[in-house]
Amino acid sequence: MPALPDLHIQDLAGARARMRQLAAGAAPGGVDMTDHAVPGPDGSVRVGVCWPPDVTGPLPALLLLHGGGFVMGGLETVAVQAADLCAQVPAVVVSVDYRLAPEHPYPAALRDCEAALRWIASESGALGVDAERIGVYGMSAGGGLAAALTLLVRDRGGPPLCFQLLDAPEVDDRLDTASMRAFNDTPLWNRADAVLSWRYYLADCGGVVPPYAAPARAGDLSGLPPAYVSVYENDPLRDEGLAYASGLLRGGSSVELHLFPGTFHRSAVITSAAVSRRQIAETLAALRRGLIRFE
Repeated sequence: MPALPDLHIQDLAGARARMRQLAAGAAPGGVDMTDHAVPGPDGSVRVGVCWPPDVTGPLPALLLLHGGGFVMGGLETVAVQAADLCAQVPAVVVSVDYRLAPEHPYPAALRDCEAALRWIASESGALGVDAERIGVYGMSAGGGLAAALTLLVRDRGGPPLCFQLLDAPEVDDRLDTASMRAFNDTPLWNRADAVLSWRYYLADCGGVVPPYAAPARAGDLSGLPPAYVSVYENDPLRDEGLAYASGLLRGGSSVELHLFPGTFHRSAVITSAAVSRRQIAETLAALRRGLIRFE
């Protein structure tokens, strides 16, 4: 496998370049991702859309939000995953090239994700999508955006989401959990990365952090869609993911929670590991249950 990207965001420009290099060599085979420019509150938002081959609709849709600490990533970094999910769920998968901090701090990324969701709902007929079966899947910072998006559309009256899958969600800017204090040198993500991630993302908040920026601050987690939350044992984000899943459960959402032993942040990229294969299989099964409801 290729060398893992250096995600220590102290070297932000270098990390972004390394992620682009790795993504460029990993184009999905057999599935085309079509780029679209969808209307957003601050200009057009680039999205990538995958349709499963030889499957008739209307199909469920999955809004895919990449990770990268709010400062890295894009359509290219999730192209393979989007194509795989599209074929294996199956679903229409829409990935979002949301704006990145520090150039575009909160709420830019969330506004772009909301715009993409509203586009899916408004164009559901043309996309071959069942508007009542739209889910969101976010990884790391994308998991935080996914959680925030469910809060936002709940409070604004839609478009409705039927399911949320939060993979190691980055939801708490306070950085005071036991796992956040403990893991200072873990692979792919550590406390120092989290400190800079939130500093960049919240630069325009003036010290007042709304729950749409950091969903762990939400006082009301009622009325949210069913959730599947996965966390990694040796990950600074572990405990905030556990706490958020518990909050969703207390708020009345149906929640499935998995802590994968012996893992570190996003270690599922090492696909040869048995625990990674199990996590990938369970993620697919959860998406099928949440979007299609036949398993």
